Amino acid sequence: MFGKIAAGALIAGTASLWLATASAHSVTAKPTEAVQASFDIIETTITAKGDTALFSTRVRGEAGKDKPDATGKFEGSSVYAYVWPTSLDSGEIGFESKQGLVALAVTFHPDFDDAANGGKNRHIWHPHWVVLAQDKACGGGLKVIDIPEGTKPKVPATWPGVPLLIDSPEYPTNFKGDRVDVEIPLSLINGIVGASFDGVTAGLKVNGNLHAPLLCVSNVFKVASGDLSLPGKVMPGE
Repeated sequence: MFGKIAAGALIAGTASLWLATASAHSVTAKPTEAVQASFDIIETTITAKGDTALFSTRVRGEAGKDKPDATGKFEGSSVYAYVWPTSLDSGEIGFESKQGLVALAVTFHPDFDDAANGGKNRHIWHPHWVVLAQDKACGGGLKVIDIPEGTKPKVPATWPGVPLLIDSPEYPTNFKGDRVDVEIPLSLINGIVGASFDGVTAGLKVNGNLHAPLLCVSNVFKVASGDLSLPGKVMPGE
């Protein structure tokens, strides 16, 4: 089922949804008892105010409470994530243009570090930009796009040196009660005002054989819109 959702998201990420979502702001969802409370999205927003873009998600329980268990090794390890898929172009976050679905993800993974410049981040929730594409080999229908061996694509200055279209910027990230917030200077993402977005909570998994796809979306906990149609609209804050 999520393969169809992924296809719709990729189309939405490359085609303009702005006219269709001109009156949209946040994306709200009814509580779902079948979803773990800390990942049960009830509202997700992106707001531009002053010189900052605020990415925010509220859940039914305590945001960030639940984390994946450590396995002691990189291959086969798990990642939990709060994700904001957007209609941004990959060129606006430092990669080549038109590479796939651009999303901000706040992640926790206790078995490996992927901070910029060799930093440590396995012990904390932290943000990433990721570029996603469809892949039927992944349980959730999506993967973080691999960088083929021997190629040298354009990457951001804070790319962590792994063979994936992933960035590791140090944006202020805060968990408080039922909410997770990320603050990003608007100067770094000029295209965010007017962009479309959605909210997702998900589990990802590193391939046990360390082959492409290296990092799969393995389990989608909840999609705020229900169909990943990016119905939210980034509006200037009041």
